[in-house]
Amino acid sequence: MEWEQLLSLKKFNDTKERLRKDEDGTRLGFEVDYDRIVFSPAFRSLQDKTQVIPLSKTDFVHTRLTHSMEVSVVGRSLGRIVGKKVLQRNPHLVKAGYKFSDFGAIVAAAALAHDIGNPPFGHSGEKAIGAYFQGGAGKRFKAELTPKQYQDLIKFEGNANGFKLLTQTRNGIQDGLRLTYATLGAFTKYPKESLPHKPTQQIADKKFGFFQSEKHIFKDLAQSLGLHSTDPSGSHLRYKRHPLAFLVEAADDICYTLIDFEDGINLGWIEEDYALEYLIKLVEKTIRKENYRQLTTTKARVSYLRALAINTLIRDAARIFLDHEQAILAGTFNQALLDLSQYKAQIEDILRISVKKVYQSQQVMEKEIAGYKIIGTLLDTFTQTYENRQRQSSSPYDNLIRASFLSDFEFDSSSVYPNLIGICSAVASLTDGKALQIYQKIRGLNF
Repeated sequence: MEWEQLLSLKKFNDTKERLRKDEDGTRLGFEVDYDRIVFSPAFRSLQDKTQVIPLSKTDFVHTRLTHSMEVSVVGRSLGRIVGKKVLQRNPHLVKAGYKFSDFGAIVAAAALAHDIGNPPFGHSGEKAIGAYFQGGAGKRFKAELTPKQYQDLIKFEGNANGFKLLTQTRNGIQDGLRLTYATLGAFTKYPKESLPHKPTQQIADKKFGFFQSEKHIFKDLAQSLGLHSTDPSGSHLRYKRHPLAFLVEAADDICYTLIDFEDGINLGWIEEDYALEYLIKLVEKTIRKENYRQLTTTKARVSYLRALAINTLIRDAARIFLDHEQAILAGTFNQALLDLSQYKAQIEDILRISVKKVYQSQQVMEKEIAGYKIIGTLLDTFTQTYENRQRQSSSPYDNLIRASFLSDFEFDSSSVYPNLIGICSAVASLTDGKALQIYQKIRGLNF
C-alpha cells in the first residue's frame, strides 16, 4: 500500500480528482470530515448512549459521546506523532502538499465516528438485535435472505452500521456525510463483509465493517485506497486494514482501558487504594510525586494518573506503529498495536479488574437484560408493521406505529433485506432513553 493513495481526498461518486496541493488551507477536506461528523444527528445521539453503564444518571461516568470525543483527542495526537515521522521518511508526500497535521485530522475524524453506529445499551444492544433474528421471531425471514444478508442480521455489527450511517443516501441526502476515503478507510477497523465469519485470527478479521447494503461503496473505497485483498477466491470482499485504522483502534483501546477503569473507581465499584497501584505502575517513570501528594480527593488523584497514563500509552503506540510501518503497509502486520506494548502486563491487569468490577457488575448486567427486552419488542413491532404493509393488510395499529415511530423510514418494495437492515439501523440509531420511551408507549406503560 502507498501513502499517497491511502491519504486520498476522494469521496464516493466524485467525478474529478481531489489533490492535496489544491486544498483550501483554511478548511482542509479531512477537517471538513470532522465538522460533518460533529454536526450529524447520529453523533449527537451518542450523548444518551451507553458506554459501559446503561441509563446512568450520574455525572461520574462516560457516555458514548464523551468517550468518542476523548478517543478523537488521543487519535489526533497519535496521528500527528506518526505523521511527522512518515513525512520525514517520505519526502514526496511533502512535495504533494501533505502535512503531519493531515494524519492527525484523519485519525481524529475517524476516531470521533468510531462508535457512531453502536445500538442502545452498549454491546448487549448488538447481541439483542442478532438474537432476535437468530433464535427469536426474526428467524422467519431467513428463507427470504441470502446467507450474507442473514449473517448481517444475526451478527449485527455496530461498526458496519457506522459505515452505513456515514455513507447511506437517506431522506434526500445523497451519499450520507460524504467523507473522504482516507477517513472512511481509517474508520473501518474490520474491512470485510460478514461472511466468512472470522476466517483467521488476524485482527482485521475479528468482526466485519460493512453490510451488504453498502458493499458497493466499500468496494470502490478499497480499490481507490489500494487496500490489499485477502480473499484468494475472489468471492468475498475482504481486505487488509488501512494503516491509520491501527491508530484509531489504539486510541480506543487506550481510552476504554483507562477511562472505564476511572469510572469504576469514581463510582466506588473499584477500591481506590487497590486501583491506584495499577495506574502508578503505568506512570512510575513520569509521575511527579511531590505534585501527586498534594492531591486531596480520589477524583483528583485518579484524573492525574489517568492523564499521565494516556500520554505514556500514546507514545508507546506511536513507537510501535513506526517500528512496524513497512509491515503495516505491506499488510503483514496483523495485531493490535497495544498487543506489543511494553506495558501490556499492566494493561491486562487493569482490564481484568474492569471486567470483574464494572463490565460484570450486577447493575450493568441488569440493565443489559432490560435492553434485550426493549430492543426485541421494538424489532418485533416494527418488522410486523413492515410485513403487514407489504401484504397490504396494515391495521389501524400498524398505521399508528408507522406514523408515530417510522415516519422517517423509507420502505423499499423490491426485497425484504433493505427493509430489515434499515429497521435494524433505525433501532440501533435510537438513544437509550428514546428506545425505553418507545418501548413504554408500545407496551401502554407511558401515555
